[in-house]
Amino acid sequence: MLAFVVRNRQLFATRKPIPKLRPGWALVRVRLAGICNTDVEILRGYHNFRGTPGHEFVGKVQDVAGVSAHEKLWLGKRVVGEINISCHALAFRSICIYCKRGLTRHCARRKVLGIINHDGAFAEYLTLPLENLQVVPNSVSDEQAVFVEPLAAACEILDQVPVKKFREAGVLGDGKLAQLIARVLRSQLSRVVLYGKHNEKLALAHAAKIETQKVRGDSTDSKRIKETFGLLVEATGSPAGLALAQQMTEPRGTLILKSTFHGAASVETWPTVVKELTIVGSRCGPFDKAVALLRSGKVDPRPLITGTFPLGEAPAAIRYAQQPGVMKVLLRSS
Repeated sequence: MLAFVVRNRQLFATRKPIPKLRPGWALVRVRLAGICNTDVEILRGYHNFRGTPGHEFVGKVQDVAGVSAHEKLWLGKRVVGEINISCHALAFRSICIYCKRGLTRHCARRKVLGIINHDGAFAEYLTLPLENLQVVPNSVSDEQAVFVEPLAAACEILDQVPVKKFREAGVLGDGKLAQLIARVLRSQLSRVVLYGKHNEKLALAHAAKIETQKVRGDSTDSKRIKETFGLLVEATGSPAGLALAQQMTEPRGTLILKSTFHGAASVETWPTVVKELTIVGSRCGPFDKAVALLRSGKVDPRPLITGTFPLGEAPAAIRYAQQPGVMKVLLRSS
């Protein structure tokens, strides 16, 4: 099969055998894969990853191994997949303390599709445990389904925080994840304000009935922005975003951190202490809730798609994805 691998912080095409299956696992033929900021960070050295990147995908189950007759019903299903592979799926005899607590996304031995020790979706095929898969309803298109993984990450906020106790929420950042977060919060709250630097990205949010405010992305923002929020999400993808986010969160408010980037952030901690902020780290989320939002029509991410490239043009696609103004870029497997 055709696959792309990371070597020396670049993406290279290679031909490799179709992966063999563990019992209870599925072989998935990738239909669409999404490029996200984590993939870009991997090319900058994030997690020192050396395999096939890509963790946002929709595909069709091509084969299963070591399963019951009932589980063979997965064959031919269109699916998306939870990216964290836990103890049980990896066939460890003893289960780690986090899996015992039901925190399988934090499994001490976990592998992560396209990020930690498991080849991802920038290939014609990938493998995942059946327990990680979620069937895509017929009413949800491939172009919608490929957003399930980042949309689930946005939905995680709903599991972590009682969102409806807040009158409104702010989202700092106007990139792909920030846009999805704002849409998820808007499905629960009457007012959501998204702060960003790019007019064309702010227009996308405005079209989804999200209020928008322009920022400059420099030190002057802290002097110009006066509004504060009881619930604020930092999703700039920048190490400078945290300081502004602290300022924009009300005393005893809740600040959700969504940014991941390769490198350190220099930040003063006194605003957190003085304002008695609750800071919540937030990563992956519930796939079933993301699929339900797509199925209901409450969130439609398709306007965020800027371009689609053939899988064979993955290096060009990932370069394009880093251009100013570009939102979601997809790879289509033939």
